[in-house]
Amino acid sequence: MTEQSPARIGVTGLAVMGRNLARNFARHGYRVAVHNRTQARTTALLEEFGHEGEFVAAGTTEEFVAALERPRLIVIMVKAGAPTDAVIDELVPLLDEGDVVADGGNAHFLDTRRREAALRERGLHFVGSGISGGEQGALEGPSIMPGGTPEAYRVLGPLLEDIAAKVDGKPCCTHVGPDGAGHFVKMVHNGIEYADMQLIAEAYDLLRHGAGLQPDAIAEVFRTWNAGRLESYLIEITAEVLARTDAATGKPFVDVVLDQAEQKGTGRWTVQSALELGVPVSGIAEAVFARSLSGSVPLRQAGRGLPGPTETWLDSAAADRFADDVEQALYASKMVAYAQGFNQIQAGSAEYSWQIDPGEMATIWRGGCIIRARFLDRIRAAYEADRERPTLLTDAHFREALGSAQSAWRRVVSVAAQLGVPAPGFATALAYYDGLRAERLPAALVQGQRDFFGAHTYRRVDRDGTFHTRWEVEGRPEEQR
Repeated sequence: MTEQSPARIGVTGLAVMGRNLARNFARHGYRVAVHNRTQARTTALLEEFGHEGEFVAAGTTEEFVAALERPRLIVIMVKAGAPTDAVIDELVPLLDEGDVVADGGNAHFLDTRRREAALRERGLHFVGSGISGGEQGALEGPSIMPGGTPEAYRVLGPLLEDIAAKVDGKPCCTHVGPDGAGHFVKMVHNGIEYADMQLIAEAYDLLRHGAGLQPDAIAEVFRTWNAGRLESYLIEITAEVLARTDAATGKPFVDVVLDQAEQKGTGRWTVQSALELGVPVSGIAEAVFARSLSGSVPLRQAGRGLPGPTETWLDSAAADRFADDVEQALYASKMVAYAQGFNQIQAGSAEYSWQIDPGEMATIWRGGCIIRARFLDRIRAAYEADRERPTLLTDAHFREALGSAQSAWRRVVSVAAQLGVPAPGFATALAYYDGLRAERLPAALVQGQRDFFGAHTYRRVDRDGTFHTRWEVEGRPEEQR
């Protein structure tokens, strides 16, 4: 490596995301040290994009670290899990106190907490940073969710804010909180993304197999929706996907794609974490399970012979009105999914003492990320008015919108059931909403059952204390425990 000025920041791991992030830094005027386990990727980056800025190519980890000015700022962009640990293990012996190591991959937040604690003992800063926006976002401006110490953010944060997406002049990047807070928020972001995508897919399915619309017509419906309150990146790209014709067959693109949705784990982690925190994220869970069902080929093959309803289509008059109902149901169900995700963020923040500002999360998700949407401004405003709000659904705007949408929402869920079109996302969102509204839930009966078979005790509405009924003795009064 030839002698040259030190690099301001380094990126190791030059697959698509890492390469584009390095290019983003370089485009913003930073000298960037780049390194990859296989030299070919480093060479390819410089040959193809070296003109975009100043890069320092490193062939070894030692050269990579030596190329950086101090305090060293290093961003790791490799696969989560063991590969990340392997890179950290190579780097740490070469670093000095005060250096900052950031993991920009989709790491599990508990792994990030472990790594942050281990590096802190060695005088190093570890930043677990969620980065959303895909390969295009990484290049042109992602939403960035860094955790770690305030000291680390003071050094690294200005660079991240510089390359992040901007909305109304504000960077879509903020210090989320200590240790694993950034990766936790990114995990929940992805869980909301799962739910959002599932709801959009259900809307398409209902319009196609309930109202009888073809993909190109449904694309126009989505374009119309994207001009209104549902405006979002996911609605926008859905219209593009549905409008596409497959070049090889001339059929709608969506008809030649195998109907088995894959997943990389962040949605599943979100549900697992919610279970541990005791937070109901039923919409996210249904989205994860829907993907699992889509990929359960033997199970689906076995189920194709099961009987279904005799009605399969709406009449033409009802079909014309149905798209408006679906728009209402989609907006209402999206509100529920986002409300559940933000509840989980609040619960995680309380559990791990992170002090995450939910309004700031809505602010940095307005641009760059996959779930960017117009109504995130509404969410930001709701938390600005009351940071401790127990659920977004009590905000005046969302409360009014839910009230206006609920008749159409109920019709859509009913029509889906009548026609045999699976709509688990819409149905579970409505059930959650009705569960929140209910003055009393049947959990009272569940507690009675638990006390009957397991003496698990129960509490009463009319007095304090914990009670158990002697069920085997008729008329025996409750015993207070």
